[in-house]
Amino acid sequence: MRHNKKFNHLGRTADHRKAMLTNMAISLIKHKRITTTLAKAKALKKFVEPLITRSKNDTTTSRRVVFRYLQDKYAVTELFKEISTKVADRPGGYTRIIKLGIRKGDAAEMAFIELVDYDENMAKTPKAAAKKTRRSRKAAPKAEAPVEAPAAEEAKAEEAKAE
Repeated sequence: MRHNKKFNHLGRTADHRKAMLTNMAISLIKHKRITTTLAKAKALKKFVEPLITRSKNDTTTSRRVVFRYLQDKYAVTELFKEISTKVADRPGGYTRIIKLGIRKGDAAEMAFIELVDYDENMAKTPKAAAKKTRRSRKAAPKAEAPVEAPAAEEAKAEEAKAE
């Protein structure tokens, strides 16, 4: 029976899966955003979020525990120095998964996973600029058009009837 065996095996052996998640976690820490399949992104989220939580407490023990999972000195240094200071006040939810659509070759669902505090595009865009609608753009040129006198409009209408 499969009771309490819920995590996705991703069609790999345990050693292959562990190595793949380790490499993906290192890439995510170094590059702050990676593109992968949706299933791998969800598995990576469960793998990397406890490591980021562990990095908030910078002790020798926590560094050793994280290094046991990552096996990359530069990624561990980046995690404890830069990333942990940015997420210090965040209680969880350090990563975000955004779906990208379907890959053409094998119809796999693609997504990118990123560290939440490092998304420059969403942080820079002001909310008011995003609320512009098409209707407001059409209204602006009408207001700029010169307004003719009512008498001139009536004269044009009479000329059109005469013809």
